[in-house]
Amino acid sequence: MLRSNQLKRKLAAGQAVYGLISSIPAPAAIELIAEAGFDFVIIDMEHVLINPETVEHMIRTAEAYELTPLVRVADLNPKTLLRLLDGGAQGIVLPMIESAEQLQAAIAACKYHPLGQRSLNAGRPGSFGKHSLAQYVGQANEQIMLVAMIESAAGVRNAAQIAAVPGLDMILEGAADLSQSLGMPWQIDQPQVQQALLDAWQAADHAGVPYCAIPRQQGDLGRWRERGVRAFVLGDERGIAFRALQARLATLSLEGK
Repeated sequence: MLRSNQLKRKLAAGQAVYGLISSIPAPAAIELIAEAGFDFVIIDMEHVLINPETVEHMIRTAEAYELTPLVRVADLNPKTLLRLLDGGAQGIVLPMIESAEQLQAAIAACKYHPLGQRSLNAGRPGSFGKHSLAQYVGQANEQIMLVAMIESAAGVRNAAQIAAVPGLDMILEGAADLSQSLGMPWQIDQPQVQQALLDAWQAADHAGVPYCAIPRQQGDLGRWRERGVRAFVLGDERGIAFRALQARLATLSLEGK
């Protein structure tokens, strides 16, 4: 059955929340993230080859730990969004949002009437029809989160209109693709990229929409906290594991000299 969205509850209460992107397509990766104490996970289907059954098992694992499972999709195909929600995803991360109209269409595909036109189904989120499906429709509309990634110059230009779209629950920055869109790939520390991130945050803040930052450099976390940001993605477990393995090997190599 559809669980209460703990991430949405904590954001509404003004609590600080921390998440990771899961790039290793395995339920065990979700267990590691949950046991480490994170509040939410973004299962990545945009940059990772992953089959639907594995995604569903990863969602189940997150549910067992009350870790909020969001899924980042590769595109905004309504059928893809539908299947992930029917598989139990508690939220969808929508990449490369560049206009209010684009976001409105995606939200409509994820919400039931009267907020959208998501196709009705009595699958696992609806307890397979065990309880009132009419009641489930209302619950799903309340619990499902829609997160828009602003990660292009066009998205930043239209950030105010994007943030004003009803049904949007959070804006997630995408500094890497944003830097490329601005003609300086991976040069995230450049003033033009940093200003674009601030512009997106200001649009979210003005609209009362939570903004999720991705701290990458020393001092980033503190600066975002000073601005009132309470949601953070602290990287992906694959990259964290890689750096930890490198550091471990380097330590042992030094000891062996």
